[in-house]
Amino acid sequence: MNWPGGNSGGSGGSGDESRRVGDLLARGQVGDHARLTAWVRGRVQGVGFRWWVRKKALQIGLVGFAENLTDGRVKVVAEGSKDGLGELLGLLEGPGTPGQVAQVTHRWDELRGDFMGFVER
Repeated sequence: MNWPGGNSGGSGGSGDESRRVGDLLARGQVGDHARLTAWVRGRVQGVGFRWWVRKKALQIGLVGFAENLTDGRVKVVAEGSKDGLGELLGLLEGPGTPGQVAQVTHRWDELRGDFMGFVER
């Protein structure tokens, strides 16, 4: 799916986001929510990148995880509002990340509601 990534400022980082995602799924109200999977290539391991992603995702109000891959990339999976996900994607692709990002590949999917909070793996 090709949802445009908005940049509207996020939802304030409420700790209740995971509960709200579950409530949206239960009520079938997922139209403005989605899942983003991003693979970040470059010098992104051993530089605090996953911690930085977690901090930004929580500030925006997203749930999910960031994990190091054996090939040197970092995989980020996040769920929440499409605007918030677009904001996170923009941050991943923009200046100011720890280390040095060479490329970000991403995919949009339907919301699944698998996560509670945002963790580093």
